[in-house]
Amino acid sequence: MSVVGLLQDEVDPMVSVMKVEKAPLESYADIRGLDAQIQEIKEAVELPLTHPELYEEIGIKPPKGVILYGEAGTRKTLLAKAVANSTSATFLWVVGSELIQKYLGDGPKLVRKLFRVVDELSPSIVFIDKIDAVGTKRYDAHSGGE
Repeated sequence: MSVVGLLQDEVDPMVSVMKVEKAPLESYADIRGLDAQIQEIKEAVELPLTHPELYEEIGIKPPKGVILYGEAGTRKTLLAKAVANSTSATFLWVVGSELIQKYLGDGPKLVRKLFRVVDELSPSIVFIDKIDAVGTKRYDAHSGGE
């Protein structure tokens, strides 16, 4: 019996909750009826990624992120993937409830690892789905935790 070699994990198990796509296939042509929203997302996300010098010329910092909100089925994910496609950015999809971990400290550790991956795969678009799960109350008033 001997050790021939060690297998390395390609992805950290903590970060395996993320779905990572290099420049998704979805484009603005796949989205119908959201012309005003597409224009706004181009100005708020695409332009800062592709032409940050325009912001520097007028002396402001380009925006680092936006919040897309709406009911389920309003094509928020599709919009984010279309932006990633048009900018050739890596698309990272995380479900907000995965950021809440059972043990104290695991959630923040996951967020740190998430942003390390984002730095490595830059430029990146991080889409946190169902983020409302992050700010929910952990304990009820009768359990002793407040």
